[in-house]
Amino acid sequence: MKNRSPIVGIHLGSNLIALAGIGLVGYGLMFLIRNFTGFIELGLTPEHVGGTPEQIRNFSPALFNYISHLQVAVAAFIIALGVAVIPLALKGIRTGQRWALWTAFLAPVIGVGIALPLHYPYGLATLGHLGLIYLDAVILLVGTVLSYKALDRR
Repeated sequence: MKNRSPIVGIHLGSNLIALAGIGLVGYGLMFLIRNFTGFIELGLTPEHVGGTPEQIRNFSPALFNYISHLQVAVAAFIIALGVAVIPLALKGIRTGQRWALWTAFLAPVIGVGIALPLHYPYGLATLGHLGLIYLDAVILLVGTVLSYKALDRR
């Protein structure tokens, strides 16, 4: 039974990390869809961004298109990051590859660490906007800790 414990921990941890990757893919898809259906990001209102989509488009069609293209690009990178985390978790971590654990953990942490701070001074840090990212970060952290401890016991 003692030998199974690290394996169980690695599987549980890597599954949670893969779930965080799936969460990133899902969040990126929501971000992408929202760009074309509501324009303003999830959890934000026209008051947060200074106008309705129609007001922004009427003010400057070029600015509207620029914002849209940025949102699509951000969505693409969020989805791509999630797609990378999933196999790192399910193949790399499960086979005991520490580099895969740290890559699967650090890549999203770097992304969130760079993207998150400006939400606060700009008044965009609503729970509706960032709540899913916070949840995803907790899942990633728990999975990483479980996997790390299990790898240490191996």
